[in-house]
Amino acid sequence: MTVSLNGRSSDLMEEDLWPGARVRGDQIGIRCIFMRGGTSRGAYLNEKDLPSDPKLRERLILAIYGSPDVRQIDGLGGADPLTSKVAIVGPSTHPNADVNYTFGQVRINETTVDFAGNCGNISSGVPAFAIDEGMVATLEPVTTVRIHNTNTDAIISADVLVRDGIALVEGDAAIDGVPGTGAPVLLDFCERASTLGMGILPTGSPTDVLDTEIGAVEVSLVDAGNPGVFVRPSAFGIAGTELPAELTDETLAKMELVRSAAAVHLGLVDTPKRAAEVTPAVPKLYVMSPPTDYVDLAGRTVRADQINVVGRGLIMRVPHQAYAASIVICTATAAQITGTIVERATKPDLEHPGRIRIGHPSGVIVGDAVVEWEKGMPVLRRAAIERTARRIMEGTVYVPIHRLFF
Repeated sequence: MTVSLNGRSSDLMEEDLWPGARVRGDQIGIRCIFMRGGTSRGAYLNEKDLPSDPKLRERLILAIYGSPDVRQIDGLGGADPLTSKVAIVGPSTHPNADVNYTFGQVRINETTVDFAGNCGNISSGVPAFAIDEGMVATLEPVTTVRIHNTNTDAIISADVLVRDGIALVEGDAAIDGVPGTGAPVLLDFCERASTLGMGILPTGSPTDVLDTEIGAVEVSLVDAGNPGVFVRPSAFGIAGTELPAELTDETLAKMELVRSAAAVHLGLVDTPKRAAEVTPAVPKLYVMSPPTDYVDLAGRTVRADQINVVGRGLIMRVPHQAYAASIVICTATAAQITGTIVERATKPDLEHPGRIRIGHPSGVIVGDAVVEWEKGMPVLRRAAIERTARRIMEGTVYVPIHRLFF
């Protein structure tokens, strides 16, 4: 097959491409499932439908999303970090898992897909995808899917409601930031929760003081589900209950400076200036403050007696509209460790030890963690969060051939 590109001819043939590619005129299409996972959304792709070459795969994903472009108008991206995410799912290479899953944060206005770290929300769509695509055997009414997250080498256990071999969508589980209710997806991150391989407390201390461009800043560095850097709001001159639009560019810049210093402290980069380029997604920075009344993005009052702590965070240098699911795990874990900034800000749930209700810009999110101590260091025994997920669309997504080869 000869294709025409802007008046030029090319002898590019389907057999010259990877097995999952289909040529249609001067575009290439692959199968794509578009799903919501928790409070995020993105393309879920079967690994077998993608090119094996990493650089070609990255160019394909960028083209699918319409990046780089501030509006992502020529692709599936929604010009928001929460809707510019991708999940790649394939056969497991881990003896204790059913499937492999690779998460990618697609840069909006840059030619990069960040494969560092994981996304707990996108993770919640992986078991339903695997079930519906026939990648795992099902058991009714609940199928447990063990997911190997290749970004962090962690195993995530997910319980999904199933009927007639299909993951159910309808249910009574509600998560703030998503309208209505859905079938619950219970994610447990406790197995190898430390993604950096340095333990839950990578520095061995519940707090560290970072030397930053805005001065010395006390932080808690905790690694569970994803590495998090927790800071008091006073470090940035804010109350901690601000909504995303209320965080000024100056405040966001200060937050990024502290996050970048934490990346250096964790050994992820050699200088703070390289953090935004090399590791923009991890560690994730969250500002934590004690329970207090505030009004969320929907105009609802979140009362202090409904929550245990208040959190505000960044995602790719942009204020998070909700709360990263993986950092719910990290926050719940940190709340169980005496002396961390999270623990000091948290009002304990005496009726349900280990459970934490976090007030965020879109409402409340609930996590659960059990931490035990071995040889003077914390060990995570349970780290669970309830999410919902839904398949929105399935079909073929097309990208211009010139985005890949010319």
